[in-house]
Amino acid sequence: MTIKDHIAAFHTDATRSYLADPRTYLTDGGFETSMLFLEGFDLPAFAACVLLEDDVARVAMDRYFDRFLAMAETARTGFVLDTNTWRSGTHWADAVGRSPTQMQDLTREAVRFAKAIRARWQHRVSPILLNGVIGPAGDAYDGTLALDATAAEAIHAPQIALFATCGVDLVTALTFGSMPEAIGLARASVKAGMPVAISFTVETDGRLPDGTPLTRAVLETDAATGDAPLYYMINCAHPEHFRDVLNDEAWCHRIRGVRANASRLSHAELDEAKTLDDGDPEEFGALHADLSRKLPALKVVGGCCGTDHRHVGCMAQAMLPSTVA
Repeated sequence: MTIKDHIAAFHTDATRSYLADPRTYLTDGGFETSMLFLEGFDLPAFAACVLLEDDVARVAMDRYFDRFLAMAETARTGFVLDTNTWRSGTHWADAVGRSPTQMQDLTREAVRFAKAIRARWQHRVSPILLNGVIGPAGDAYDGTLALDATAAEAIHAPQIALFATCGVDLVTALTFGSMPEAIGLARASVKAGMPVAISFTVETDGRLPDGTPLTRAVLETDAATGDAPLYYMINCAHPEHFRDVLNDEAWCHRIRGVRANASRLSHAELDEAKTLDDGDPEEFGALHADLSRKLPALKVVGGCCGTDHRHVGCMAQAMLPSTVA
């Protein structure tokens, strides 16, 4: 059996159907920024997994996801439902103020929470894929962070293995700013038998924070992993930061997801911001209509920092058929 045969063998029926479905699916927006700036909850180390410990926060999270699922129902499309686990890996325990065991418990609870949302909506939106979210080991926007593929595989393997036991449909690495870390995570996913998507973040010049061109990050990650990722995504950057690099069909067909920021500010500027820059939702939607022409293989679209249901609603209206205001 070749490595590609091995990878294909662990794709679930859900992911096979998902990739074969001609529709573009929706996902949510800037979950962490919405909980922090719009709902007023504290996120230690920007880790939203702790909200699962707060009954009031759980109500707010239900309300948040309901808005996006209602859009998918209107658009008559599927939905990729994230777990709030971007920083729930055990290596974040000290920064979050929890024990490694508590972080694992929060990951399990995040999956249970997402499953309850899916159960509530599955007769109105179909299909709903359960997506185990994994964030980078450190600051995604620090281009000097040195983590080789072997170290990355070791760091991320426990969380991926835990997701594999919890019954998610796929895992997605969000805001990855390093090609070696993406390679390591993809290898860990293959060993755990979990379908994986890799989402890179870029700076205002369309390159990864360490200066790696997006083209190279995609092609070399594929080469190093035997094309292990289901697909690649771009997230946590404004559309104008990366649209001009999407100009080569030789690799752009591998970009099948976009979750952009509302703001044109750089990551460094956003880190210093005391208020939320939510940009212009209508412009956000129009920019995504343009992106869909550059990326005809788009499979899933949503938002990232600063975006909420307004931005994703405008994007859906601009991009998807059967969508009404």
